[in-house]
Amino acid sequence: MCNSKNPYIPVASEILEIIKHTDKEWTFRTKTDTSKVKPGQFYEISLPRYGESPISVSGIGPNYVDLTIRNVGKVTGVIFGYKPGDKLLLRGPYGNGFDINEYKGRDLVVVAGGSALAPVRGIIEYVYDHKEEFKSFKLIVGFKSPADVLFARDLEKWAQRLDILVTVDGADEGYTGNIGLVTKYIPDLKIDIDQASAVVVGPPMMMKFAVAEFLKLNMAESNIWVSYERRMHCGIGKCGHCKMDSTYICLDGPVFSYDFAKNLAD
Repeated sequence: MCNSKNPYIPVASEILEIIKHTDKEWTFRTKTDTSKVKPGQFYEISLPRYGESPISVSGIGPNYVDLTIRNVGKVTGVIFGYKPGDKLLLRGPYGNGFDINEYKGRDLVVVAGGSALAPVRGIIEYVYDHKEEFKSFKLIVGFKSPADVLFARDLEKWAQRLDILVTVDGADEGYTGNIGLVTKYIPDLKIDIDQASAVVVGPPMMMKFAVAEFLKLNMAESNIWVSYERRMHCGIGKCGHCKMDSTYICLDGPVFSYDFAKNLAD
């Protein structure tokens, strides 16, 4: 992405489309070179006078990346004032993403909580287009309420070919969908545990208890993959802000196998 020898200098990238999921969560489809981008990686969006914000890749196209952004701060608030044709200043991609080759020929289960569906969207899109390369696939994704569901059109599309389970923490009377935490559905999975892989992304407590459910099924720790969210400032391992023990999340992660990730501590 960055064509300068100075890794701190961002590149202007045109916004091709803005997809509005909720009032606070929009996807910015941005023109860029995607030849080296993997699901689970992230970009730093730079705004002069305001700062930078690390944003996970939520989709990869032939000449664009999707960046799904939640409007929760100064930088993201400014970005939500942009329109198609405007340009974002990007640095990246950074980090160690998901290696889809690790999951081919296996039962693959993806468990995501809320906006964490974004960094695994690329995995799901790949499986949707190459279903025959996997033994089986299941997505379990949870949201706070029906109004908080992200990528609704994608979920409908994926459900035409894949096993998709959407659940919400709570809903008004009359709601006919699934209600309950994502952990509720893990014990009932029909998978060959010795030939299965799990990807777990979401808030820390959700990840903790979801991983625990897979361990109860006797899934090997090395077959469980997690993505750690940290406030990554520089993206290149210089500032040390994301460091856990001797591990730099921005360089070595944010994706780790659980047998390694379980030992990380601030």
